[in-house]
Amino acid sequence: MNKKLRAIDLTMVGVFVALMAIGANITSFVPFMVIGGVPITLQTFFAILAGVILGSRLGAIALTVYTFVGLVGVPVFAQFGGGFATIVKPTFGFIVSYILVAYVCGKIVEKKQSLPTFITAALVGLVINYVLGTNLMYYAYKFWASAPEGFTYKMAWMWMVVPLPKDIILAVFAGILAHRLEKTVLSKGQFKHMKRVS
Repeated sequence: MNKKLRAIDLTMVGVFVALMAIGANITSFVPFMVIGGVPITLQTFFAILAGVILGSRLGAIALTVYTFVGLVGVPVFAQFGGGFATIVKPTFGFIVSYILVAYVCGKIVEKKQSLPTFITAALVGLVINYVLGTNLMYYAYKFWASAPEGFTYKMAWMWMVVPLPKDIILAVFAGILAHRLEKTVLSKGQFKHMKRVS
């Protein structure tokens, strides 16, 4: 297969880098999306969409570009963060997980384009995000970051209970939305072969 990136591919990579930056800081644009002091970010939602819409290769490229853009200092991470110092922050594991999320979600839907497959891919992506991100956060706090008093592995997972319902709902919605787009916009014109570039 042709491995060259076309203009439409590069454009979609740029779109998802921008969407990830917006998703990371959505509460800065929409303050009411803070519920009970917990910000509702959309990074996982857009990482899943990148995979199921762009496919495994292009989705992973988009999220890799997003990560590097943030590491070189562009404020695209949560709370308008950026810079190489981000790599030692406890939450960096979640950022790294987005690349794998996009890749795996893309791989799943490349095999079959049914609605259940899209939803399954989205939920698998969510599990990857939580497992990788939470475990790396735990080890970061244990080995180099300043852990809260009495911090345990169980506490790390308890923190993730708060955003979990929101993320499950958004993951299912991402699967439904992407399937709908696949049957309409993405199956036509210059989008038609986007996922098949590998």
